[in-house]
Amino acid sequence: MESIKKSDFVQSLEKGLNVIASFDAENQSMTLTEVAKKVDLTRANARRILLTLQYLGYVQCEDGKKFSLSPKILTLGYSYLSGLPYHEIAKPFLRQLADQVNESCSMSVLDQNDIVYVARVQTNRIMTLALGIGTRLPVYATSMGRVLLSRLEDEDLLQYLHSLKIEKLTENTITDPDKLFERIKVVRNRGWAIADQELEIGVRSIACPINDKSGKTIAALNISGHASRVSKDEMQEKFLPHLKSTVVQIENAIHKL
Repeated sequence: MESIKKSDFVQSLEKGLNVIASFDAENQSMTLTEVAKKVDLTRANARRILLTLQYLGYVQCEDGKKFSLSPKILTLGYSYLSGLPYHEIAKPFLRQLADQVNESCSMSVLDQNDIVYVARVQTNRIMTLALGIGTRLPVYATSMGRVLLSRLEDEDLLQYLHSLKIEKLTENTITDPDKLFERIKVVRNRGWAIADQELEIGVRSIACPINDKSGKTIAALNISGHASRVSKDEMQEKFLPHLKSTVVQIENAIHKL
């Protein structure tokens, strides 16, 4: 990627996007002071940005004190999703897969240090976190993340892993970049990945890559289940054949575009 010149960088846009990103599940509504502190801005800067976003319709302020995102903010994400034809193509195949295995199925893409859900069919609630379109999860602790990272060359992969801030989310989370590197190389060779209770205790998942016509990995597809219902061996024996078959169907449909 071409490096950006300092003269081309729009700092005010960066600040505006940071303000939008500061609203999350734990901070759905915030005062001016809270936003300024969370994004490390002066009150004056935060006020101008919030009022601009309010004028444009992306932020609302009902009581005159607390700001929150408006439904219009969804149009920003939809602009991205609507440019993903394979996302729409994949939906019926995900539903079919979920019916076959009676477990939740998801599709995600890689964005910096996270995977981002672009499609999901939920049959069972197995995580404390509500998962939906746009949900971000740490790439290092997920089966889909490892599948997406397996497309990187060894040197780039190792450098990327060492740049990550890796948290021990559960007792099973692999936090050593070198161990992750070896695990992802195995994923690259066999074409699928399992994450065993590394993101959250009780949650197991298995994932495969989805490739475009040129063979480039553009997304990952997974099946997730609760550890009390399905073992790692069962995931490989029962779920993997269905997962691989669905990937082939999705890729065939994508290649016809």
